[in-house]
Amino acid sequence: MTPRSEHSEQRVVIVGAGMAGVQTAVQLREQGWSGAVTLIGAEPHQPYDRPPLSKAVLIGKAEGSAFDIDFQALDIELVLGRDVTGLRPDEHVLNTEAGPVPYDRLVIATGAAPVALPGSEGVPGVHLLRTLDDAERLRPVLQAQRSIVVVGAGWIGAEFATAAREAGCAVTVVEAADRPLAGVLPAEISGHMRRWYEEWGVTLRTGVAVAAVRQGEVQLADGTVLPAGAVVVGIGARPATAWLAGSGVELAPDGSVLADERLRTSVPDVYAVGDCASFPSARYGERLLVHHWDNALQGPRAVAAGLVGGDSGHAVDGGGGVYDPVPYFWSEQFGRFVQYAGHHTDRDELLWRGDPESASWSVCWLRDGMLNALLAVGRPRDLAQARKLIEQGASLDRALAADASVPLKKAVV
Repeated sequence: MTPRSEHSEQRVVIVGAGMAGVQTAVQLREQGWSGAVTLIGAEPHQPYDRPPLSKAVLIGKAEGSAFDIDFQALDIELVLGRDVTGLRPDEHVLNTEAGPVPYDRLVIATGAAPVALPGSEGVPGVHLLRTLDDAERLRPVLQAQRSIVVVGAGWIGAEFATAAREAGCAVTVVEAADRPLAGVLPAEISGHMRRWYEEWGVTLRTGVAVAAVRQGEVQLADGTVLPAGAVVVGIGARPATAWLAGSGVELAPDGSVLADERLRTSVPDVYAVGDCASFPSARYGERLLVHHWDNALQGPRAVAAGLVGGDSGHAVDGGGGVYDPVPYFWSEQFGRFVQYAGHHTDRDELLWRGDPESASWSVCWLRDGMLNALLAVGRPRDLAQARKLIEQGASLDRALAADASVPLKKAVV
């Protein structure tokens, strides 16, 4: 490890005060960084966790979700309510609305921004759900038990629909694809999730796009007009990287920062982590962009290791000092706990564990017998074992793995 004195005069500036930015600052201190650490956030609030926004904050079970971190005790300078406007890496200067900020090392952790529904900008009663302010604006809508139209049957749409039903709202979910979660799960799986909406009294309209949004109503492409006391849009998010235009930091076609296997960017002394960064995975043989909480928690360990150790031999979720995690996320929706570990493609073989019409089941993705990914519904033990097996590159006996009564770890060949 680099001696503390070697970086005592250096300053790390972290842009973005979400999970990835906050954890990078904390990890720097935990791993021995003795220089200055400045954390810059665009929102005025104390840094907070986002998952509770889609349920606990919405339905009034929590007033917020601020991180329980003593930034002062960690000697982390917290700069809130400040937007960044650009980057001049040749001068080691970050541009902000309040003026330039010099840095020795920079970490980009600006996350992702929700995609707006075309034509809905500025229409009263249309909401996105990404920030604490978004959740606070939606809370009285749920308390008033208004009829709500949710656009998008993805993870966020399902979680919000669940919270709205718990609050007593009438909910209609509109999805342009032919089924929920069409962009992330194959039809064999997501087709079974349709009845989850029905069980919770949510009207699900699939295979029809939104044609127009007006105050108090949503018009669909088939001519149907849905009354809407509020409209919540959940059609995805894109990396918040537009501010990097002209900086020389290379971006992928999807807008993510092209980070390398140690989360370094294309310019010296600049790293990227979390929802705004994609990274090459040797495990899966492709570049991954992971918009999930666990990536924002794990990636900072790799960034801090690189900064503190000079990128020499600090292995983080992979060998040789690289960042190559097994992606993981969870979702609580319609009374179910859904978890996913790994990364699958259409080339992988599906293997069921249990009946998808039952309360709990799992499905594995195999490639040449090796476990690549697993989705678990109400089977946390399957998920915990699968994460370890994927990390190990384990292959499974198909007959044993398909028997839901057999622990996954007992199906290894």
